[in-house]
Amino acid sequence: MELNANFDDRAAVHSEQEPWVASPMKGVDRRMLDRIGDEVARATTIVRYAPGSAFSAHTHTGGEEFLVLDGVFQDEHGDFPVGTYVRNPPTTAHTPSAADGATIFVKLWQFDMEDRQQVTIDTTKLTPETVREGVAQIPLFEDARERVRIEIWEANAPVSEAGHDGFEALVIEGSFSEGGETFAANSWLRLPPDSPLSAVACVEGARLWVKTGHLAITPTAPKVVG
Repeated sequence: MELNANFDDRAAVHSEQEPWVASPMKGVDRRMLDRIGDEVARATTIVRYAPGSAFSAHTHTGGEEFLVLDGVFQDEHGDFPVGTYVRNPPTTAHTPSAADGATIFVKLWQFDMEDRQQVTIDTTKLTPETVREGVAQIPLFEDARERVRIEIWEANAPVSEAGHDGFEALVIEGSFSEGGETFAANSWLRLPPDSPLSAVACVEGARLWVKTGHLAITPTAPKVVG
């Protein structure tokens, strides 16, 4: 399966307008944002766990990062309430579930295969730092190939970014406009390295998950062995 798989193109999905698609596990549904591959895939997805649902135990050979958008996501390592950001690097394993239900934004098979850094951050407990006029941030992760953060855009703030080697954002709260489109909660935007960001926060401002720098290397499908 390929969805928004040309990373040289701008891609946008207003996920609240998309249907939920059932996964192989009962009670776990998905809204796919980009994907290369089938059940084992390089994928960016919003995943909804119904109360009491669970996914079978599995190893993240290519790594997993997620942000909890609603509810409490769980595995054998603990509970992850709304606003928690987690990076499970390649070779880690878990059995995810949600006793009371949860929704997460998750990216699979998008790590440096040598990365072994585990990250767990409750973004609701951190104070954003102002980085430029109208924009504050909560740093989440940075290495030689990517930078991940929460950004808070003030009401009506113009926001631009060039030379980013790939820009990706998911709206957590509020909204912004870009390219003639309005991006509200759970809307997703991806821009290739040669496409500078030129956006304006709407009247309520915006809170976003943002990643840059990660598209300098052309994404490919994971290799499935066996």
